[in-house]
Amino acid sequence: MTPAVPLLLLGLVDSAFSGFRAYAGRDARIRKHRSNLRSAGRGLAVGAVLLLAPALTALLVLLASSERARTYRALTAGGWGYLLPLGPYAAAVLLSLAAYFTLPFRAGTLAMVIGLGPLTLLRPAVVAAACLTAVLDGGGAPALLVGTVAGAAVLGVEPLTHRRWYREVQ
Repeated sequence: MTPAVPLLLLGLVDSAFSGFRAYAGRDARIRKHRSNLRSAGRGLAVGAVLLLAPALTALLVLLASSERARTYRALTAGGWGYLLPLGPYAAAVLLSLAAYFTLPFRAGTLAMVIGLGPLTLLRPAVVAAACLTAVLDGGGAPALLVGTVAGAAVLGVEPLTHRRWYREVQ
């Protein structure tokens, strides 16, 4: 089994959250469900385009390799290694979101501030850890290259979405 599908799904979900974060705090209206969905959709669209970069990088690495089977195994091992820090991180994010949506207002808000605030700040470190574990899990240089491109792609969604749709005009 290949780790590409879970990695793609995580990347797309993260992109939707990045689109939401690019928009968050810009609208003082109480009811902004449509705006929230639109911002998440924008992040998802940007992320879908940016996530083509690691897919193409992996394809080029495979095509350029003289030992494709070995390179494929290395990329697969690196992909599973990439998931090692991302899995617990995603679980912590989901736990914070579940607490926010199920607990009473004050407790849910506290869970959001205690959980998602620090987790958002830790995102770049988790991506760096994912690159490191991709190498350490047997992926080597090919997995590091693809992982770095993937990390740059997911970390680039929020700033690009912000710049395109939410930048303040001066």
